[in-house]
Amino acid sequence: MTVKKTRLLYLLHSGNLYGTERMALVTLDGLRDQFEPVLFAPSGTVHDEARRLSIASHEFKSSLDLFKQIPAFLRATDSVAVCATGVSHSLMFIMWNCFFRVKNVHLHLVHGGTDERLSYGRKKRLNYFPVLLVAVSQYVQQRLLVHGVRPQQIKVLENFLPDTQIANAPQRPAFQADGIRKVVVISRIDPIKRIDLLLDALDIEPALNSLEIRILGTGWDFEALKARAKRDHANVTFVGFTDQVAQELTASDLLLHLCPTEPFGLAILEAMAAHVPILLPNQGGAAGLIEAGVSGLYFQANDAHDLARQLSYLQSAKAEELNNLAANAHQRLLQHYSSHARLNDYRELFEKVIHHD
Repeated sequence: MTVKKTRLLYLLHSGNLYGTERMALVTLDGLRDQFEPVLFAPSGTVHDEARRLSIASHEFKSSLDLFKQIPAFLRATDSVAVCATGVSHSLMFIMWNCFFRVKNVHLHLVHGGTDERLSYGRKKRLNYFPVLLVAVSQYVQQRLLVHGVRPQQIKVLENFLPDTQIANAPQRPAFQADGIRKVVVISRIDPIKRIDLLLDALDIEPALNSLEIRILGTGWDFEALKARAKRDHANVTFVGFTDQVAQELTASDLLLHLCPTEPFGLAILEAMAAHVPILLPNQGGAAGLIEAGVSGLYFQANDAHDLARQLSYLQSAKAEELNNLAANAHQRLLQHYSSHARLNDYRELFEKVIHHD
């Protein structure tokens, strides 16, 4: 007789290894003491990382392929915790479970994105189904409400870093001298990310051209902005993709985030782990990650003049202030955005299947 186990099923709409996929793996790995973790995703690097973590993963080639695979999974269990990121995947599970009637708790994870309709607008299709939509920030919650999702169907659970990643993160040495000299930006180079705003700020304040600025990432605007920087701002380097993000962070004096509509921002948590001070726009999901003046600083979103003012201020900020910002951010990370602080939220939501008969 087959022994049926309580499983944690994660259905991903992408096989990449960006923020959404990384959070899926962190959640699966972090809850494996109570669940058997299982991942379904399109082909991609997420499966390589799942195998490294000894997490069972299954590839699907299309929505139809996933639809055909779900019944075999449901036959093998009598209780399941479900996390999904695609609306169609949640609807597939709901439909098949009308037949199999597996005891479950169903979360639909909303990480947001650049396309309002795809990221938020389609989520209202899950209204009145037995699904809880988990928003990764208050900003994402507000976007869901604007697009017609029922408020009682939304819960905010913010992203986090694994405790082991925080403990093992390379650390930037404490500031010994006043002022920042090296700035890093970690972002896709797409219009919505507002990398152009930084170049506008450098146009406004020539003294900022003494900063060494490195921009990590690729995207639609990469070549155009790289050419603009080469022409006007030799202090700006567009690095492109790199797997040396931790090393780049610890070699920097400041993480600059520019997008005013960012749903969350894992790179900001990684800067907190590395003891690197942070400058963020005062809008979007990223804005909620810090306490202004305590664990980071804001500039007025989409305002190149205010960004120039804040960068100019940081060029002469006291070493003590910079060290305090970094230390307070690291403490905030431990208290609010670590796995020991956040995984219990998922355990509480899954209580019904953790203690099933």
